Amino acid sequence: MRAGVVVPAQPGVDDLAILAEELGLRSFWVNDTPMVHGDPFVALGLCAKATRHIRLGVGVTSPALRSAPAAASGLASLNALAPGRIICGVGTGNTARRTLGMRPTTAATMETFIAALQDLCAGRSTEYREGDRVRDIRFLHTWTHVNTADPIEFVVAALLGPKAAAVAGRRGTGLMSYGLLEPSAWDALHGARRDAAPAAPRGPDARTDSYLVAPLHLLDEDEDPHGVAARDATGQIVLSLLAFAADTAADPDAFAGQLGPEERQAVERLLDRRGTTASAPDRHIKLYPGYLGRIAPQDRDLVLPSLMDTLALVGTRDDLRARIATLERAGIDELVIQPVIDPPAEMARFAELLS
Repeated sequence: MRAGVVVPAQPGVDDLAILAEELGLRSFWVNDTPMVHGDPFVALGLCAKATRHIRLGVGVTSPALRSAPAAASGLASLNALAPGRIICGVGTGNTARRTLGMRPTTAATMETFIAALQDLCAGRSTEYREGDRVRDIRFLHTWTHVNTADPIEFVVAALLGPKAAAVAGRRGTGLMSYGLLEPSAWDALHGARRDAAPAAPRGPDARTDSYLVAPLHLLDEDEDPHGVAARDATGQIVLSLLAFAADTAADPDAFAGQLGPEERQAVERLLDRRGTTASAPDRHIKLYPGYLGRIAPQDRDLVLPSLMDTLALVGTRDDLRARIATLERAGIDELVIQPVIDPPAEMARFAELLS
């Protein structure tokens, strides 16, 4: 299986991209969550100039964050710096919108956005709408400001399950999911994408790869799989799920209702610890600081073994290689890890694990 890494945008990100390339990783992604992390386009511009071969991904942007013209200009500008190496993940903006206290956009809006990006980044005209006003737009650059000749790879974040997978099928894109370690769930996503795909073949540059983003922790000999080191290495994805459950707990069809009793108690403890409630209008300010970063020691008790086992890859070398092989048989092309403790060391261990 191919290997990649995703990190927040911050100073020094280009050094990590250089290391990822030296280690033989296939892709290097930067998060796009404006109220939590730095700007991915700025970060990837640095990475593009510092690297030669590794693919560079925005993971993930959304029509709830940027207009299609602005996003396309950023992507095509990166493509001019790193021709043919750019990947754009697109989602409904679940976390990025919730950190603003707003709801994510719809799958239909996401699909329209992806279609516009595909057209613009390939040098074609596309329809642009604001209210009742509709116009055809295209890049008007007369110099080498952007690159529309080399293909950009698009990937749909399948947080909406079959709906998002169907968008990927109709648009001929890849799929990405977070902490989805159940092979049967990937079978369902791939089936939904396949069922929605048109009968006509895609162009030669179309890519439909599947990406799994997950934290990974390689256990030392006799190490507790639910001990402090494992919780610190995987806690970011567990806390992200609990934050989402806490943020949406007041909804009639709340995600928290799908959790077990112990997990629901952890959601309540998180709300209490952050000094907010599931209906407080400012809860987004309290729940998301440090999102997808290293957890605080006092929050280790929230990293429940049940959620670690569900969302993260933790095990011995042989255990992890066996699990990764199973995921590869389920159609996952690339595993993208989220290092938060010591990224250079974690990246090196990951590269060695898959070598």
